[in-house]
Amino acid sequence: MEGGERGNIMIALEVETKVRKNKVFIVDDHAILREGLSHLINSEEDLLVCGEADNVTDAFDAVSDGKPDIVIVDITLGDGSGIRLIENLTYANPEQMILVLSMHDEATYAERCLKAGARGYIMKQESSMELLSAIRKVLNGDIYVSDKFNIQLLHKFAKNKFEGLGAPAKPLSNRELEVYQLIGRGLKKHEIAERLKLSVKTVETYIEHVKVKLQLKGTHDVFIHAVKAMY
Repeated sequence: MEGGERGNIMIALEVETKVRKNKVFIVDDHAILREGLSHLINSEEDLLVCGEADNVTDAFDAVSDGKPDIVIVDITLGDGSGIRLIENLTYANPEQMILVLSMHDEATYAERCLKAGARGYIMKQESSMELLSAIRKVLNGDIYVSDKFNIQLLHKFAKNKFEGLGAPAKPLSNRELEVYQLIGRGLKKHEIAERLKLSVKTVETYIEHVKVKLQLKGTHDVFIHAVKAMY
């Protein structure tokens, strides 16, 4: 085989290898974490970070334009809930692969995220190797959750019940949960209203719903409960 032909084959193989890389988009409101994830993912031969965002609006626009193979989403973002982003992305493209990477307990959020359209849920305290495994599992068309949560789901479905798994925020709707999270981050009513593009009165209504559903006595109790849930 002549040198020129061998060189062309090598170039073709390199191009083919690049084509096989799965594009990953990262959505998280912590720059250091995004940087760490990018370094981890880009060190893999089959994965490539194609973009990142720290809020719902920018993430939706970038994902819609860039069409990544998989989106890694945190639940708590700069301008709202990752669950809302998951719902929007899934509505726009039902085939979009989404993996949630969160510090929040999966007993509270995993099922909610899966119902919104995510294909997996992994907590941030898991190892880097487990995260890479979760990414590849979702890319392969499978669902990723921890073994413990998977057993809980199987038991629940076996009993034909669709009830909470004992987590405190389970009874809340997605919008109520979004308000609850923002309260836990220390935002005032008018700040929540501005961020979610709602009226203050509507935010107060959601807070009242949270108070009733979580059986709390007053707004201050909602605040304490939300802060404890965040940390």
